[in-house]
Amino acid sequence: MRLTIRTNLAMRCLMFCAVNNDRIVRKHDIANLCNASENHLAQVVNTLAQQGFIETQRGRSGGMRLARPMDQIGVGEVLRAFEATLPFAECFDPEANTCPLSEACLFRDALSLAIEAFYRAMDDWTIGDLVRDNAALDRLLALPGGRGLPICGRGEARMPPPEPRVAEPRIPAPDARVS
Repeated sequence: MRLTIRTNLAMRCLMFCAVNNDRIVRKHDIANLCNASENHLAQVVNTLAQQGFIETQRGRSGGMRLARPMDQIGVGEVLRAFEATLPFAECFDPEANTCPLSEACLFRDALSLAIEAFYRAMDDWTIGDLVRDNAALDRLLALPGGRGLPICGRGEARMPPPEPRVAEPRIPAPDARVS
């Protein structure tokens, strides 16, 4: 079995959001750290939002974050959202099936059992299970303190306050007249 690039990006995106759970994260940051095209990632983010895995916010302080606690997002649920509509083999799609053996072949039954077992195993895992106490993943995916936007409230992100500026003394130009 091989997962599609979209499914792989979806999992990376969710793990990225989970590692940075206290921040609004930007698609650009995920794309850079996960070696993904921003355009391809945009499609994945759209599906994740439609399926209720993430919340998105537009605008200058926009980005995304998990829509539910990481322990309530099942890996099997995510994989089904991205993979379930794709036929695993030609014989799983009656409209495209040209296999002359399909009437008598038991291979499809064996594949069906294997796929069901795979999803059952994935149902035992959550996004939280994948990221919790995973220091190596934290090192790879955690945004530095100044990147991302802190979450200030449900559905609200605010820019951090600007650094205080020290006013420099103004020195009058040499030809300025003092009256």
